[in-house]
Amino acid sequence: METMMGLINLEHEHHFFHELTYFRSGASIPFAGRYRLIDFPLSNMGDSGVEEIAIFTSSKYRSLMDHIETGENWGMGRQNGGLFILPPDWNDPADISKGDLRFFHNNRDYFNRGKSAYVLVSGGQYVSNTEYMDAFKFHLERKADVTLVSTQQTSLNSEHESLFRIEKDEAGWVTKITNDLENPELFTSVYIINKELLMSLVNQCIAHNKDHFFVHGIKERLADLKVQTYENKAYGVFVNSIESYYRHNMNLLNEDNYRALFYKKPFIRTKIGNQPPTKYRTGANVKRSILGNGCQIDGDVEGSILFRGVSVEAGATIKNSIIMQRCKIEAGVYLENVILDKDVHVTANQKLIGSTEKPYVVAKSKTLR
Repeated sequence: METMMGLINLEHEHHFFHELTYFRSGASIPFAGRYRLIDFPLSNMGDSGVEEIAIFTSSKYRSLMDHIETGENWGMGRQNGGLFILPPDWNDPADISKGDLRFFHNNRDYFNRGKSAYVLVSGGQYVSNTEYMDAFKFHLERKADVTLVSTQQTSLNSEHESLFRIEKDEAGWVTKITNDLENPELFTSVYIINKELLMSLVNQCIAHNKDHFFVHGIKERLADLKVQTYENKAYGVFVNSIESYYRHNMNLLNEDNYRALFYKKPFIRTKIGNQPPTKYRTGANVKRSILGNGCQIDGDVEGSILFRGVSVEAGATIKNSIIMQRCKIEAGVYLENVILDKDVHVTANQKLIGSTEKPYVVAKSKTLR
């Protein structure tokens, strides 16, 4: 039986998270009250039968390593295979590779030792609950060199502008990969490729002084490759900016969206926390919100997402906001259209108001007086 090994490549992703990535990579950003963005590709790969996963990450990866640990929460805590975080390690003085090709060059052992003949590659900004075994079977049936996972978007927003679009013939073979903003068929940054072909293309790209594997190894070689496309029809969104991060979190307050992402088996997994249940004290008023464990609520919360361990004192009001782990909101505070990163302390009677297009963002560990 054919199997896949996994690769989550974070090197070339475009993101505009500003304050949220001062101290972490984009893949480490908390999402939906208890998750991180990295949880989605990790869970999807594990649920697709992938038993060994590598992550290419070049900077600010301490938070990522702290969250993932051994990978046990995603079924990757195993003696053979498992999870590998592969930060930069340039020890070859003869190495001429650039961009993400440096990762491929310096981590050849990961691919050479893997038993699988195929590689499932993903980015970290496509949020979906998708099991890719059907896409893999399709890849094998069509005898493709590469199969790109696409998604159709009926409404195109700012987060879609930097994404590749797919053009194909009637049989599903890819003819062009473009940046045509009118094309609603978007590339999810997930694809399946034969491992031997991947390493051969890596060698060719390095020999020609290229720096982006997908662009130079696949996109520019469509005429020489058999590239298919497989459409993912499950709920999925792209998160690559503050605006898209805020909007897609808020969209999860719609029960249908939340169920499509989190109530579909197999479930999205994350790092297990040991906090007690959230405590709602007398006078607490919570409407249409998502709250993680360990919160203590004395004030008003409406249309918001609170992560684990948030404290909201009596007389405080939070509307349409995202409040991350262990934030403390004192009495008399009013927050609307706000994103507070972890460990922010807002002292009494402060008033912070943003807009839905540009929420007010506070970096982690700040105290607002």
